This record gives sequence, C-alpha cells and structure tokens, in this order.
Amino acid sequence: MANSSKIDWLYHRLLSEETKEAAEKAILNIAIFSFLIHLAFIYVVDFELVFFDSKTELLKNPIAAIYTPFSFILIYEVYLLIYYLPKSFTTYISKQYEIITLIIIRRLFKDLASLEISSNWFQIKNDLQFTYDIVASLLLFYLIFLFYMQSRKTFKSTAPGEILPTDITKFINFKKMIAVGLVPVLLVLATYTFVSWTIGTFYPSAELNMPFKNINNIFFDEFFTILIIVDVILLLLSFFHTDQFYKVIRNSGFIISTILIRLSFSVDGLINTILIITAVVFGLLILAIHNKYHENSLPEAVQEEPG
Repeated sequence: MANSSKIDWLYHRLLSEETKEAAEKAILNIAIFSFLIHLAFIYVVDFELVFFDSKTELLKNPIAAIYTPFSFILIYEVYLLIYYLPKSFTTYISKQYEIITLIIIRRLFKDLASLEISSNWFQIKNDLQFTYDIVASLLLFYLIFLFYMQSRKTFKSTAPGEILPTDITKFINFKKMIAVGLVPVLLVLATYTFVSWTIGTFYPSAELNMPFKNINNIFFDEFFTILIIVDVILLLLSFFHTDQFYKVIRNSGFIISTILIRLSFSVDGLINTILIITAVVFGLLILAIHNKYHENSLPEAVQEEPG
C-alpha cells in the first residue's frame, strides 16, 4: 500500500497535467533561446569573429539553426509519449509515429542547409535524401491521421467515479510504474547524449566523443531500444487481464512496428525511409484489423459443431 502511494505521488509529480503544461512552457522557452543562440553562433563563425575548426553542417547555413529548437521539441514529444503510456496504448504508439515523423522533418531542415540545386539532382546523395524525406513526411502525416481515425473506433473513456475491474486497475498501475521509471531514464539519456555530442563537436579529438554515425540518430536509437523492452513488458503484463487473440496480435504487431522504427536508425538513404513507412503502415493495418475483430467479436463461449 505504501509503495502504491509512493508511485501515485511520483506519478502526480512527474506526469500530471500540471507538470505537462509546465514542461511544455519550459521546452518552448528553451527552444526559442537555443534557436537564437545557434543562429548567433552561425553568424559569429561566418564573419570569422571566432575560429571554429569543425566540419559540421549545422554551422554553415542559418536554415540549419532550426534543427536545434526542433531537437528540444522532440524531447518534449518523448515526454508526451511517456505521459500517454498509462492512459492509452494506441495514443502511446501514435506518439512513436509522431516522433519519427518529426525526426524526418528535422532532418529536412538540416538537408536544406546543404542542398545543391543542379541538373544532377538525382545523382547527389544529399538531394536524394531530401527527396525521400519530403515524400516520406507527407505519407507519414497522412498515415498518422488514419491511425488516429482507427484508434477512435476502439477508444472508450472512463466515466467519473466508474470502478474498473481489479485486473485492469493493476495493469494501469503497472504502466504508471513503468512511466515513472522512464522519466529519469529520459533525462539521463538526453543529458548524456547532448553533453557527449557537444564535447565531440567542439573537441573532435576528445576521448569522451561518442561515435555517432548520424547526428539525426542521437538519443533516439538508444531510446527506441528501451521502448522495445517496454513494449515487450506491456505485452506480457497484458496477459493478466486478457487472452483475446486479436488483442494479443495487436500488441505484438505494435512491438514489430517499434522494432522496424529502431532498425531504420541503423541504415541510411531509401532503406531508412522504407523501413519507417513500413513500420507505420504495419501498425495502421494491425489496428484496422484489430478493430474489425472487435466490431465482429464472437461470444466468449463458442459451441463446437459435432463431428
């Protein structure tokens, strides 16, 4: 009982509506401030007021400054993902799709800074990636809209004062525990990757420099690995209150979708885009088929035909 009270207290402190609103305001202020700082630093380097020996593309064009505030907005989106975890599983999954879409949008701003307008558009790697990303962002935007439409079909709000079954209450409490545990993981991982990347950018020869293959993958490749573990734990816990086939398949399918998103961080170019779109399409189809099962669900006890 004491442990339950502690979890509720931590949950209210870290994931309440008031905390969410405070976090939103803080992140927006940080995003605006970071944009101005990044923009100022670009001009300082451009006018050679400060010598900065770095090959990073984020200091070559003012457009690239948009990359920094987007990074903080993405961190807030990750917080929202954790916030919705105990409330709605489909909303939690949709937040994963929103995050990967925003990562692509952020990458577009970075690519715009190094875009080469020429007749050899489809032979230049950066221009090709820009083409893939701009098409993928439109497709993902529409697919997420369809996913939300499908999730509304099975969403059922709990009336005030309604007493939930004991097994569902326990499952929700387990999800609250996981969500509370994810908040410090988010903060530690975000701080560690940001500091390591900053040291690596300003001091390329430093021993603390993390071997980032792609700046767009910083933090998120590790975080999506954690999400896969969380999804598997939720799948196993869900067996305590349901063994319905279509719900098990839905939850399993969402895990596969998350794994596909995680795999996309390990590749570049067209394969990266295909994996991301496939992950969202797969999740959408899984949810749509799940809804068909739910709408036409059979009675719990089915009499077998003789013979």
